[in-house]
Amino acid sequence: MCRLLGYLGSPIQLDRLLYKPEHSLIEQSYQPREMTAGLVNADGFGVGWYHPHRQTEPFIYKNTLPIWNDVNLPNLSRYVESGCVLATVRSATAGLSVDLSNCQPFQDSQLLGMHNGFVEGFRQTLYRPICDRLSDTAYQLIQGSTDSEHIFALLIEELLSDPNLSLTEALRQTLNILTELGEKYETPFSANLIITDGQQIVASRFASHTPIPTLYWLRDDQSALPGSVVIASEPLFPGDWNLMPDRSLLTVHNDLNLQVEPF
Repeated sequence: MCRLLGYLGSPIQLDRLLYKPEHSLIEQSYQPREMTAGLVNADGFGVGWYHPHRQTEPFIYKNTLPIWNDVNLPNLSRYVESGCVLATVRSATAGLSVDLSNCQPFQDSQLLGMHNGFVEGFRQTLYRPICDRLSDTAYQLIQGSTDSEHIFALLIEELLSDPNLSLTEALRQTLNILTELGEKYETPFSANLIITDGQQIVASRFASHTPIPTLYWLRDDQSALPGSVVIASEPLFPGDWNLMPDRSLLTVHNDLNLQVEPF
């Protein structure tokens, strides 16, 4: 199971998210507290962010090293400032290679997305059924071999099919498709997802079985991260963190208003 982190709010330096919290993503890579599978997240990492003052496609930094072994990230994270950030540390599913193409977040134009979870026996179960749902445009976006990237491609396919679809509805329909395929092929899966276009963030806490991996949110914490919403697999520090309900969707707008809806 990977550990996820999403941030939307006032521009801050990346190190305030990645390094300074007492239970930071760095610590979660080697000492996670709430993983439902695996022990450490040492199979690479990725950080995606948006320019704080002008409209651009997002920037991404990835490495296959454990995040604690990357000597460039501490300096980079003190230099880069952003108001919208996604970051993850990876625990690779058995049988899936550790390479850059399999590191998250994944990107399509303005969108970034990442996934914590799994599709059981992915290559033997839902790989072909998912690919059969994709247009050539969405299929060609896939660079790696993970279930995570194929789920992201499913979401892109929903947006390609209906450009007026909101990110929240695209995520809902993606989970509907996964549920349909999981039931048809008797395949368990879990899908905690965080998706952003730089202006809003949507997230899901969802699985076809229990236990469902945890996902929390925190808004406007005055002591650590005022003027922001943070979404994380595990709380980064003591505070008024809210555990997302089982099988729910979270939408965070650019004014930091948010809605939690049942799936």
